[in-house]
Amino acid sequence: MRLIWLLAGEPSGDVLGARLMAAFAARAPDLRFAGIGGPRMAALGLDSLFPMHDLAIMGLMEVVPGLFRMRRRLAEAAADIAARRPDVVVTIDSPDFALRLLKAIAPLGLPRAHYVAPQVWAWRERRVRHFRARWERLLCLLPFEPEFFARHGLPARFVGHPVLESGADRGDAARFRQHHSLPAAARVVVLMPGSRRTEVDHLLPVYGKTIELLARSIPGLVPVVPVAAAVAARVRRAAASWPTPPLIVTETDDKHDAFAAALAALTKSGTSTLELALAGVPMAVTYRVNRLSAALARRLIRVPHVAMVNVLAGRPVVPELLQENCTPERLSTTLAALLASPEIAAAQRSGFRSVLAGLSPPEGLPSEAAAAAVLELLHEA
Repeated sequence: MRLIWLLAGEPSGDVLGARLMAAFAARAPDLRFAGIGGPRMAALGLDSLFPMHDLAIMGLMEVVPGLFRMRRRLAEAAADIAARRPDVVVTIDSPDFALRLLKAIAPLGLPRAHYVAPQVWAWRERRVRHFRARWERLLCLLPFEPEFFARHGLPARFVGHPVLESGADRGDAARFRQHHSLPAAARVVVLMPGSRRTEVDHLLPVYGKTIELLARSIPGLVPVVPVAAAVAARVRRAAASWPTPPLIVTETDDKHDAFAAALAALTKSGTSTLELALAGVPMAVTYRVNRLSAALARRLIRVPHVAMVNVLAGRPVVPELLQENCTPERLSTTLAALLASPEIAAAQRSGFRSVLAGLSPPEGLPSEAAAAAVLELLHEA
């Protein structure tokens, strides 16, 4: 039986890994799996070499011990691959760990694939020179990425964006209202501050004050905050003092139901913009970091837009309120306009449809296209 060794280093990678495993199994039932992953991959038969959360470094006080742990885990992963001699190694996102691992196992001569191309087209393009000989297949989520990497002599393949398989467009608004006992007059607004502690700490206070301002002029406002379980307790503590208490949801189905019920959203930049676009939720995109990080980012970023929806459209489909523009006053004014204007909402949804149409692979689902690319590599070996 052929063996595929997989690495997922964070929850989003665990989701991608599980879908990839299911697509592998549908095409080649004789495959076996080993590597590192989370609960979704474990449910499909992966016995993780060590807990996936060991690869997360959060907070300044954890960086130094985290680096020692990372070095140890990197050695363990490389040793496991050397001992098992899998037919192919697939790393999923988590570029800091994944690219080091791919380099460490290069002498073994095993076929390697990396799923989710590093977004070096957005900033620090010079990093591309470090990617040579790291993989035999690079699987891209965005349609313009293969051309970008080809200019640097790195072959890459577009396999479609996994947001299309997320189910974000299949929520049930009535079920959400019933489950949370919301009256018919409730006006649901989704707030997505991110899944990392630093993101939550920077954005949630601004969101709270935004809702406080907005609630003065919009009766029946119901803020909903979908968050990862890892930061849910942190969000609950931070939002406990809000004059308009939010509903905090951690389950994926509940999040998608909230999307279906929502009239508008505030979200950090990232994949969440594509989730909301798929659900047809008008939005404003926000982000805040410390001043030093912001100054550095402005020197390094090479794209005119930050929101993925805008990047893909090549124009400002949704407003971006970043750093000094990410204030309660500006956010509340922008959100009020989204709630009051069907024309603004309709224009955004039209842009969403155009963007999403370009995210499908030539055939099948994104996970199926990714699995096919890896299996081709396996057969060529």
